[in-house]
Amino acid sequence: MADALRGSMDAAEYKHVVLGLIFLKYISDAFEEAYAKLEDERDQGADPEDPDEYRAQSIFWVPPEARWQHLKNQARQPTIGRMVDDAMTAVERDNPALKDVLPKEYGRDALDKQRLGQVVDLVSNIRVGGAETQATDVLGRVYEYFLEQFALAEGRKGGEFYTPRAVVRLLVEMLEPYHGRVYDPCCGSSGMFVQSVDFIRAHATGNGNGGRARGDLSIYGQESNYTTWRLARMNLAIRGIEGQIAFGDSFHNDRHPDLRADYILANPPFNVSDWGGERLRDDQRWQYGVPPAGNANFAWVQHFLYHLAPRGIAGFVLANGSMSSNQSGEGEIRKGIVEAGLVDCIISLPGQLFRSTQIPACLWFLRKGRIAGETRTGETLFIDARKLGYMVDRTHRDLSAEDITRIAGTYRAWRNNDCDTEYADVPGFCRSASQEEIGKHGHVLTPGRYVGAEPQPDDGEPFQEKMARLAAQWREQQNDANRLDTAIAENLERLGFGDE
Repeated sequence: MADALRGSMDAAEYKHVVLGLIFLKYISDAFEEAYAKLEDERDQGADPEDPDEYRAQSIFWVPPEARWQHLKNQARQPTIGRMVDDAMTAVERDNPALKDVLPKEYGRDALDKQRLGQVVDLVSNIRVGGAETQATDVLGRVYEYFLEQFALAEGRKGGEFYTPRAVVRLLVEMLEPYHGRVYDPCCGSSGMFVQSVDFIRAHATGNGNGGRARGDLSIYGQESNYTTWRLARMNLAIRGIEGQIAFGDSFHNDRHPDLRADYILANPPFNVSDWGGERLRDDQRWQYGVPPAGNANFAWVQHFLYHLAPRGIAGFVLANGSMSSNQSGEGEIRKGIVEAGLVDCIISLPGQLFRSTQIPACLWFLRKGRIAGETRTGETLFIDARKLGYMVDRTHRDLSAEDITRIAGTYRAWRNNDCDTEYADVPGFCRSASQEEIGKHGHVLTPGRYVGAEPQPDDGEPFQEKMARLAAQWREQQNDANRLDTAIAENLERLGFGDE
């Protein structure tokens, strides 16, 4: 599909062309299926051309000029671009929830209409909106596939709106957002929200959780890139997820200023230097110190804390430097957060998880309202997961389901969250450390400092015997080296390069 467009635009442009068409196909498929059922019920008073019939079923009303069959029939016409734009406009007009969300750039001269027609034909072969495909989330998986592939094609810039599925799933599995308010102030394409809702659906029958998964989430997000904000809205809409996703810069135009979230999940852009911090020196969010104007990492951390409810928890991705940096006051900010008892868990992630950056990353978990006497008050769990995962290809690593279960299970056991497993430190993997111990390390939060080295398996050879064997082996290697040095010197002598 991308090949059909690649000659006339780059990935940053054709992702919106493709994803917009897939979205339109989705709502048209769902509409046509409902239309057929209403047509069969005409003798019972049903009207397939009544928009309210569809809204009552939470199905988008698709006006005649936007229905997929109409566009497919015109796919080879030179006016197909304008017709798709008109279809998008009509859908937005009749569905206020989609206002200003859908792309309407198909009629521009730069887009080859013959190739656009080919893409319409290709999308026509994908059934994404019927009840059967909705039940198995075919569209969700198709959409996610394209988001990831576009991130890969665009490199760093594309990766700004795509967080690897395994990382999102790990965050969600650890936070367990069953009910309450979920917030992501840099939500990209809404992957955190999608995974949160999927988590609840996966546990809908309780799965040993006493049915607690049957709660509801209220979703709040913000995204500063306009085109990515539209992707976020579409990504939620195709799954029937409602959310208040605002457009704007969370630092300078916080659209949810009074929100106090029960859960915060986020992957803010790493080490941003041009975030405008010099204009926010006196901002009320900086409760633990003014973040440096040249790096937004601890601006994000304090933004998350500001928006947490009194018993809320935040899980987010940051660059590894955030765990140890002492530049421009970052060390003092980190010290304040540690001494306030807010740092619940820190995880070092394996390298090569992110297609968009080679910067090593970690996960932070901050929890408010850790009451004195409560389990693990005054402690932080450190997990070194750098050795986990498997190589998908030569340059890309992923976490397996078993890896995610191991990490999340360790955290739940440490928190004693209705877990049958009793927590224990595992050298080289996890360790619970006190605030006092963290202070002795200068409030550096790198897990490797705390978990120690993984124990080496005992080969059963007594120490005295092993040392005698290794010493003999070393002497033999030294003799071999001396013989080789002599042979090389003799050869150099014969060639006229001996010592003068």
